[in-house]
Amino acid sequence: MRLLAVPNWSFGRNTALLREFQQVLSREDIQLHYCQGDVDHNRTVTAFSGEPNAIESALIRLCELAFDTIDLNRHVGVHPRIGALDVCPLVPLESGPQAFFQANALADRIAANIAGRHRVPVFLYERSERGRHEADLPSLRKGGFGGLIGKILNPDFGPQHAHPQLGVTILGVRDFLVAMNADLTTEDIDVAKRIAKQIRDLRREGDPRFLGVRALGFPLASRGLVQVSMNLTLPDITTIDPILEWIGQKALYERLRVVSTELIGVIRDVDVPNATRLPIREKQIVSTQ
Repeated sequence: MRLLAVPNWSFGRNTALLREFQQVLSREDIQLHYCQGDVDHNRTVTAFSGEPNAIESALIRLCELAFDTIDLNRHVGVHPRIGALDVCPLVPLESGPQAFFQANALADRIAANIAGRHRVPVFLYERSERGRHEADLPSLRKGGFGGLIGKILNPDFGPQHAHPQLGVTILGVRDFLVAMNADLTTEDIDVAKRIAKQIRDLRREGDPRFLGVRALGFPLASRGLVQVSMNLTLPDITTIDPILEWIGQKALYERLRVVSTELIGVIRDVDVPNATRLPIREKQIVSTQ
């Protein structure tokens, strides 16, 4: 059974660690789709696919490298985070209940390894969550790393207190989503936050263009820009181009323009025809059955 793993790590400025990640992923028996850090977010996203044992092996090795280096007490970046391995989605690339059963078995093994070997609490989320806590990422991440200090937790695996340097990890099986950014030609963060809020408001109102779209606004100080960062959690019913076209119109209204767009991680082959405004590399495209 083929699986996609998209672990997000709380480092983006350590180029030596990024090179080590790339070396590990080039040696493992997986297909590497994405491995890129961002200075402003101070975050690295990796995406790779393969059989469960290969996914497990790669993740364990990456954790060993990252956990020896990351200290969230010294971490500064615009992206919300609560862990060194902040979130680790596992996405079955084959359909049917058996695929999700096997994916959840893998999630349990990896979570038990992280908790047992590194003393990091692990919260299962989305389709792995079992009623112990919130299931969605924004709720689990609320309050950030600082909000975990001294708090008694109720994780699915591991201790009841956050690791003092590594925080906690959110891990589990989820459906496919598309992560993308639109960068605007201004340093005024209020513009990006205003556009992101409008997207969230339209989603809540049931506008079909924005169903399942999560949006946040971030400053990109190193580039003199601001960013509207989005997750499309329902790509089967919400397409990409209309969202980016809408953001472009809003930018023009603000007397700005969208200077660049970015696909973070991967995209399904079925979504590519409706994503003409995103630059997509061939290795970022995955097929599902």
